[in-house]
Amino acid sequence: MAKYLFAVLLSMLCSMNVYSADDKGTENIAYYGFEPDIVTNYISNRKKLGFVKISVELMVKDPEHLVLIEHHDPLLRAAIVEVLGNQAEDKVKSLTGREDIRRECYETVNRLLEAETGKQLVVNLLFTKYLYD
Repeated sequence: MAKYLFAVLLSMLCSMNVYSADDKGTENIAYYGFEPDIVTNYISNRKKLGFVKISVELMVKDPEHLVLIEHHDPLLRAAIVEVLGNQAEDKVKSLTGREDIRRECYETVNRLLEAETGKQLVVNLLFTKYLYD
């Protein structure tokens, strides 16, 4: 019985597809982080001014795209600030609203990069820090 089980396990191992980082077709994911963090105001329901501070990371498929993204950093930062500044307090403070804001920032960044470079360079946009008051 043990020999049979060993043979089955060995055949399963041999049939698995194992890929290393050196194989063709694998992607070299890279990240671009905006420094310093993005801080801006948002539309508050109260008389008090609301603000949000976020850290943003852009995920790209090719590390060579980082040069293009760095070149367009001021444009992308301004677009993210504009998206955040147009949000209502309820949206900024809710988890589903935060995801909607992240998605809107992602779409805006890719639209701007496509207009500037002819390609959609960003695979994903992540908020690694999200503070609000």
